[in-house]
Amino acid sequence: MNDPLIMLAPRLLAWWDEHGRHDLPWQQNPTPYRVWVSEIMLQQTQVVTVEKYFPRFMQSFPTVAALAAAAADDVLHHWSGLGYYSRARNLHKAAQQVVAMHAGELPADINQLLDLPGIGQSTAAAILALSRNQRHAILDGNVKRVLARVFGIEGWSGTADNLRQLWQVAEQCTPPERVANYTQAIMDLGATLCTRSKPACSTCPLQGMCHAFAHNRVTAIPAPKPRRLRPRRSAVLLMAVTPAGDILLEKRPPSGIWGGLWSFPELDSIAAINAWCRERLAAEPLDTQPWPGVSHSFSHFDFDMQPVKVIVSNVPAVIMEGNRWLWYKAHSPAGIGIAAPVAKLLQQLARRAGDTA
Repeated sequence: MNDPLIMLAPRLLAWWDEHGRHDLPWQQNPTPYRVWVSEIMLQQTQVVTVEKYFPRFMQSFPTVAALAAAAADDVLHHWSGLGYYSRARNLHKAAQQVVAMHAGELPADINQLLDLPGIGQSTAAAILALSRNQRHAILDGNVKRVLARVFGIEGWSGTADNLRQLWQVAEQCTPPERVANYTQAIMDLGATLCTRSKPACSTCPLQGMCHAFAHNRVTAIPAPKPRRLRPRRSAVLLMAVTPAGDILLEKRPPSGIWGGLWSFPELDSIAAINAWCRERLAAEPLDTQPWPGVSHSFSHFDFDMQPVKVIVSNVPAVIMEGNRWLWYKAHSPAGIGIAAPVAKLLQQLARRAGDTA
């Protein structure tokens, strides 16, 4: 008997018992809350990175209630550097809903989980499978790749027809027992052996039932996502600095790139700096220093940034009104959410603080 629908789970579980990952931080005391946070962090992010962020996040927000009660800036501060910040915003909103509607306990019903911001079908299934051992099939990127190769599902895994087939076999392969272990096992296999490039087929427990391996199609299945021309956008980042080293930051709108994070004001051109300073700071800049350009890739476009350091004479009170602006003190950083490219520029400004003295 070599039917993958029947044999996949037993072989996978036997492999995981001996070779799988058993000591990840979120595997210790896998409560629904801890699993939920880890699953959100692991979306679009490698395990090695999440291992660094997860313990600190859980130390600061040990319960759903603690996360719900936290300030959005504090949550984003703990997420700074992980990217895809809508995940953190949705996590925070969902925690507030769980407190308001479910007495602070993550629902055990998959449909109620799906009603929460940022939780899709596979994430909800993973939460319930890993924390409650409920039988639900998952289909993250690693699992798609494993199942596409084993069952010979050609083409890109994101098409409607392929997704239908993948969900069908994912459901059929999920065993009635040891669901939590199986769920972790199939994710581990995709992450460690059945990788996108250079898969370790020689040590894979599913090699004997794998369609892609049998037909020498491992490198072709699944096909990559069709490439599209990535748009580019550009902006001047105004880095206004006082002689004391205070740096002007602006809070971005709650939606869009770096939503809710603090960043430098963006202008269309260097030529617009003087007018902006007159309007916002009621002063002419004392010195203007363009820095080398930097680029950052988002999921759907590339962003070219031209940082320009502008030395201003003081901290104008006119711009301090409301919660949109902040004079950031590099020598005593505030606990706020800052995107990684902005954080790097702030570090460079701190190192060059003597330039404004």
